[in-house]
Amino acid sequence: MIDTSRIEAMVSQLKAAAARAQGNVAPVESITGGEKPAQRVDFASVLKNSLDEVSASQEKSKKMSEAFSMGDDNINLSDVMIAMQKSSISFQTSLQVRNKLVSAYRDIMTMQV
Repeated sequence: MIDTSRIEAMVSQLKAAAARAQGNVAPVESITGGEKPAQRVDFASVLKNSLDEVSASQEKSKKMSEAFSMGDDNINLSDVMIAMQKSSISFQTSLQVRNKLVSAYRDIMTMQV
């Protein structure tokens, strides 16, 4: 479900930014272990994709739950419960990310320039 190449790209960007902030401006090859520089990642598209995945997970668990309630023999209770827990965890994660973003926005807005 999660594209690990995007995560690795973001981690390498964060490492490069941290090195620049500390004044240790090292070449990108030494930070990423000799790999090519990571491609730029659009935050809005990553956020939208994540929210779409959460929505799809919730929709899947809802459909499975309804099918199980109607007596579909192809769906086990354990599958329904796992799908519901996955959708719950993904929703809680997105909620925490939203809270952190709002908190960061408030911190930035209260900074004196």
